[in-house]
Amino acid sequence: MSSPVKVYAYDLSKGLVGQISLQLTGKQIDGVWHTSVVAFGKEIFYGPGICETEPGRSHHGSPLRIVDMGETHMDEQTFVEYLSQIKEHYTADKVKDFNCNSFTNDCLGFLTGGSLPPYIKDLPSDFLSTPFGAALRPTIDAMFRGRASTGVLTPPPDISATADSPNPASASSLLQAVAAGAASNNSEMPSSSRNYLPTPAPTSPPTPVQSNSLTTPVHIATNPSSFHNVLHTHRAVVAFFTSATCGPCRMIEPVFEDLAKSKSRANDVAFVKIDLSVGMSNPVGGEYGVRVTPTFILFLDGNKTHEMKGINAPELRTQIDLLLYQAFPPHPHTTLSLPAIEAIPLNAILSSQVPNLDIVLAKVTGFIDAAPSWSGSTTKEATKQILAKNIIPYLKVRGSSSPPNISFEPWKDATISLATNLSAGELFPVADMWRVALLEPAVCSWSATKVGPESPILVLLSKAEGAPRNYSLTLLRMISNAFANKIVARELLLSSRSSITALMVAALFHDDATVRLAAANLAFNMTVHLQRLRVEKVRGNVEGDDVGENEDWDVEMISALLEVIEREKANEEIVHRLTASLALLIRLSPSIEQFASLLEVLQAQKILKDKLERGGCGTRGL
Repeated sequence: MSSPVKVYAYDLSKGLVGQISLQLTGKQIDGVWHTSVVAFGKEIFYGPGICETEPGRSHHGSPLRIVDMGETHMDEQTFVEYLSQIKEHYTADKVKDFNCNSFTNDCLGFLTGGSLPPYIKDLPSDFLSTPFGAALRPTIDAMFRGRASTGVLTPPPDISATADSPNPASASSLLQAVAAGAASNNSEMPSSSRNYLPTPAPTSPPTPVQSNSLTTPVHIATNPSSFHNVLHTHRAVVAFFTSATCGPCRMIEPVFEDLAKSKSRANDVAFVKIDLSVGMSNPVGGEYGVRVTPTFILFLDGNKTHEMKGINAPELRTQIDLLLYQAFPPHPHTTLSLPAIEAIPLNAILSSQVPNLDIVLAKVTGFIDAAPSWSGSTTKEATKQILAKNIIPYLKVRGSSSPPNISFEPWKDATISLATNLSAGELFPVADMWRVALLEPAVCSWSATKVGPESPILVLLSKAEGAPRNYSLTLLRMISNAFANKIVARELLLSSRSSITALMVAALFHDDATVRLAAANLAFNMTVHLQRLRVEKVRGNVEGDDVGENEDWDVEMISALLEVIEREKANEEIVHRLTASLALLIRLSPSIEQFASLLEVLQAQKILKDKLERGGCGTRGL
């Protein structure tokens, strides 16, 4: 008879990390996850050993998410026997090697052949590599060590110095929330939580616990299903076969862990530890002919590529580098000398001129007073008060050494009400205020957390279709400024790439050269953002893993840029902007081989050469 299997996921930050992680790191993290497996009417998790409770009755409270993992055809007694086999290794002193999510993943592999969702199993390494993520690690790991800090946590000193970080108070709040979760987990477990199996005392002196245990990039596999899941979900895998009694294994293990920390990439590169003395790990070793420990086996696309035995650390590093080179060969353009393209500054073009804010306020106030009716979350009078008492005063002192620490939520409410009640022709002063506001990192960090109808940027963008020249021009400049901030740029590409592209492409064909130039600046800023991420990816930095490639979009952009370059006969600055955008878009594109034929069909070389000839642009050409 089958039995349902579920995963209970608890967020140690109590929801706070989901609210402000994007501001802190540019990466949306929904939770600092602790998990348990629910099967046979019991919730089983790894804490001070292997523990069991009634579902939802543990000291972690109610789960934030319940993930249906299907059914198991194992009987409960077989599962109990499996837990008995691994109980000597999932002990309270072994958090150096294991964590709650490793345990849950192992159990799922045994029960269903499945694994934890990637957002839990592969906690993003770019988040953990930031100063804020590094500060979280010791607190999270203290959860099962009984050593959670009881003092007031403060953000690391370099957070406030990071350009795209919010104010330190936000970071401190999250650290304190996680600390509180860890501290509550160290309190005495309620009577509903008890050891599922007797946990033996350590047979050897406890290993000093490292500070990265819960967030370790090393996967643990104690059965074939767990291991095969890692193979299927990662392109390159390094498997370390070890055993508890192997002295040489303990000597090489720090090297393996250091390599895992520096070279793991979520969904791409995984480092797996298989202790042949734990659970059903022996069949994993038998499948690949492992007879001695330590043995390292390297896999590419699920296929074994290399095997080495012993503790030759230099050879291990070399073989892993070769594996990664095979899996992720360098872009062909990295070997070319392209001085003209390399000289293009990767700085966004900003529209930084500040208008007379009193005149801007007077215009918007006049439009509000003239509106025949009004609806929305803020009244006419409240909207005018937000503009006069909140937005305009902030913009007047922007750039000062001590800008006011205010809430931007009223800005959002006022903007939504304005967009609801005013026409696009009347909204251009509002877009102009946001253009200036988005020059401030604090405003950008806040804006990045607002999506869909909650985002002032997207609310104003929704009014673009059929808008008059003044609104289109101001909107283009506002979005260009937004793309100067990597956090906001990422969110805009994820949520509104097609809408922004439609606005930009239409503007590139506008009769007014000023509008065309604003659109060219936006095209440049978008391609600069992508180029920065692609450069980081080529360098192997985790920040570059979040490029968000879209081949169809690249094709659309290449076609539009070439057409506009060919048509532009009057304005050299527009041609220069668009040519630079085209170069940045193509240079490190992962689809460069496919684009070669496209560029030939579009006659890219002829179009660009013609710009140099007399009459190509201006009377003399470029």
